[in-house]
Amino acid sequence: MPSNGPETCLTGVKVLDLTQFEAGPSCTEALAWMGADVVKVENPKLGDPGRTAGGKPGQDAYYFLQYNANKRSLTVNLKDPRGVELVKEMAKKADIFCENFAPGAIERLGLGPDVIRAINPSIIYCQTKGFGAGSAFEKSLAFDMIAQAAGGLMSITGEEDGPPCKPGATIGDTGTGMLMAISVMGAYVRRLRTGQGEHLQLAMQDAILHYIRNSFTYMERTGKAAPRAGSKTVGGGNPPIGVYPCKGGGPNDYVYIYCSRANPEHWNRLLKVMGREDLIGDPNYDTPDARTEHREEVDAIVANWTMQHDKHEAMRLVSAATIPSGAVMDTMELANDQSFVKRGIRQVMKHPKVGDYTMSGWPVRFSGATPPIKAAPLLGQHNAEVLADWLGLKEDKICVLRNDAVIGG
Repeated sequence: MPSNGPETCLTGVKVLDLTQFEAGPSCTEALAWMGADVVKVENPKLGDPGRTAGGKPGQDAYYFLQYNANKRSLTVNLKDPRGVELVKEMAKKADIFCENFAPGAIERLGLGPDVIRAINPSIIYCQTKGFGAGSAFEKSLAFDMIAQAAGGLMSITGEEDGPPCKPGATIGDTGTGMLMAISVMGAYVRRLRTGQGEHLQLAMQDAILHYIRNSFTYMERTGKAAPRAGSKTVGGGNPPIGVYPCKGGGPNDYVYIYCSRANPEHWNRLLKVMGREDLIGDPNYDTPDARTEHREEVDAIVANWTMQHDKHEAMRLVSAATIPSGAVMDTMELANDQSFVKRGIRQVMKHPKVGDYTMSGWPVRFSGATPPIKAAPLLGQHNAEVLADWLGLKEDKICVLRNDAVIGG
């Protein structure tokens, strides 16, 4: 049984993975990082569409590698009744079944929750869709950006006087996957106690509502829809809060500084760091409400100081005074920071075709170490291995399935 180490959290757990792109694969990859045997069932000819999402000819895309580490690939022709029966036989052995096909597709294949749960009542059957059952858009397709728009996240992202904006992180996809993964774990722990299976359903739109809970508190407090606030918190916060320009003038030469309303000393400490002790006690700036009323003046005072320092020095000086602060780091700076590699947060995937590929892994430490990354599978790489492991099929039977194009070559 494949495993990330001698004995990982989910060693022995079998996951039948019929997911594609990102929302579903993010969930199953999390389970794989924790040691589950995740078998990715793919179309024999094309595989997961994510394999070709911007990749080089004849080589799986980096996008695919990011979301399918530590899995095994089994190619099955689901248009052949024997292929469907093969998946059903595997479902009898599985602990978890995950899919995120277009609405209604898995049912048309004959692998819907009613069918699978009838043959394996204790299975945890997981479905991720764009919109929830009962929604007016239940049958609509969705990707990350659609969920972010329809789930309210774009409405609170962007400059105050600008249009809605998509956040850079794929919260609609990977964020949904993480909510499903922890729900799977909850259902699995209960199954260990009771033997009870489960049917988990999660919509990407609904997941976004979970991530913007704080915005609803603003709405409930003010009676108005939560607004966009740029780099500030929902409702704008009290200054200084947000990104301030630093020496260098590059697109990411900024530092984020936040003086909390809950700690009045933050502002006084910042004044000392900036050499503006003359403003301590000034009634125009002494309270959060006063600074909010004079927001432009406060921002100008802080920006005048930050522009005299590069972002790293500004962060160092402000943080040393026990004030929340963070330099705006871009992906190249983070990739070049070897401390992430040394700590196991970013790891090298040894891929047979792509070569060494460094990617961000599962960031949680188990007994001081992060789970190791194993290469995302080549299409159909584990056909014979998986069928032998899960179903005990002999080589002659596997050859027949291969020759009849029930599984890939």
